[in-house]
Amino acid sequence: MFRPVSTYSIVAIDKENGVMGVAVQSHWFSVGSIVAWAEPGVGVVATQSIVEVSYGPLGLALMKGGMTAEQALKALLSVDQTPEVRQVAMLDKNGVVAVHTGNKCIPEAGHIIGEEFSVQANLMRSSKVWVEMAEAFRNSKGPLHERLVTALEAAENAGGDIRGRQSACILIVKTSTSGCIWKDRIMDLRVEDHPEPVKELRRLVTLHEAYEHANRGDSLVAEGRIEEALEEYQKASNIAPDKIELKFWQALTMHLHNREMEAERIFREVFSENSDWKIVLSSLPRTGLFNIKEEVIQKLLRL
Repeated sequence: MFRPVSTYSIVAIDKENGVMGVAVQSHWFSVGSIVAWAEPGVGVVATQSIVEVSYGPLGLALMKGGMTAEQALKALLSVDQTPEVRQVAMLDKNGVVAVHTGNKCIPEAGHIIGEEFSVQANLMRSSKVWVEMAEAFRNSKGPLHERLVTALEAAENAGGDIRGRQSACILIVKTSTSGCIWKDRIMDLRVEDHPEPVKELRRLVTLHEAYEHANRGDSLVAEGRIEEALEEYQKASNIAPDKIELKFWQALTMHLHNREMEAERIFREVFSENSDWKIVLSSLPRTGLFNIKEEVIQKLLRL
């Protein structure tokens, strides 16, 4: 039995910053695990409608083997027994885009190919959905993840999926590969089941930015660039002020690098919100990773 993973999605590339990605929303559980596919240094795929999941991994394999997105999509459609019910978008590392919307996709269904991006949708409340997505993406600015989410928001504002909403996903990888997939996968966020998945995806993308600042702070500390690290930690806390863990590590770094008064102020705030962080602090010396004396720990615990 075929089930329609009817949805709207966007694939796009940002050559200047060396990233490409796919974002999607559907009234279907865990849509990201079905529709969105990407491989660093290769390309991205969105496979939807009466979905044939193999378009994702096979499309990437063909592009990795040297085919353009257009050639890969054409090859897979040629061996599909029911291409008329498929909706598939592919984009390769060079920015070539190819899209297929079968003539038996459930209306409203359609797509638009723009400059190094495409938007596609089926079973929509209005044929304006993919038009508004394209316009929103063209007129948006900022990093790719911001522009992709903006396109999803435009789809919702234009009516979205006629059945409603349930899950969403954003997946971004680098256009070239270092051989380390954990470094080349820039963003991989999913909302599996939520009454407002696009809004929740927006929240997660913002939170991701905060933690990326914190991660950069950690890297800068390892390089001995303390002032720059503290700036990154502060950015993280500013973006996600409710995440006390970010404040904790910011305070610890400050205290270890001669910013005791500022650190103690933040420690007080952390401990007042959740005293369990005192247990975390008292556990640090045994790791041997932090040059902090026991008497200093005891002083901080009394804050």
